[in-house]
Amino acid sequence: MDDLIFYTKFGFTHVLDWNAYDHVLFFIVLTIFYSFKDWKKALGLITFFTIAHTLTLLLSAYNFIYIKQEVVEFLIPSTILLTAIYNIIFVKKSFKNFKISFLFAFFFGLIHGLGFSSSIRILIDDTEDKLLPILEFAMGIEIAQIIVVLFIFLFNFIILNVFKRKKRDWIIIISSITIGIVIPMLIERKFW
Repeated sequence: MDDLIFYTKFGFTHVLDWNAYDHVLFFIVLTIFYSFKDWKKALGLITFFTIAHTLTLLLSAYNFIYIKQEVVEFLIPSTILLTAIYNIIFVKKSFKNFKISFLFAFFFGLIHGLGFSSSIRILIDDTEDKLLPILEFAMGIEIAQIIVVLFIFLFNFIILNVFKRKKRDWIIIISSITIGIVIPMLIERKFW
């Protein structure tokens, strides 16, 4: 039981760590199109991301894949940038193409999982059963991501319903702010 709590808490804090806000930024731009009424779609995206993230962690823990951390650290903000740009380009649609969002969630989940693969490998390297700790870690990630998305829904509700702003404008503003935050990250993390 102690391991379950430890790894779940570790996954939870991994997402909500102030020093690792890239995870939160990605979920902001991934789910900014959605609201409380779209909770099933958002939950699907969150879970799809977690599955991909966990798959990469498992493949890394069992030494099936390895990518240099410098490359991965550059790719993570790239996923955020691409998602934000996609939002701005396709903002005129009433909601994002859900199939594309699923692709983003899965493919970018693989990349984000690579970002944490070396840390999880160090943490569970001595354990014979790597699957259970990684699944417990994934549970913490999933819980934290649900909390993040609920806050996004709340902010969306306040901005769109209380302050009566247009959804299109709100998406462009949030995506643009995110691009402004991510560009310095890309410059700082370039690996060439």
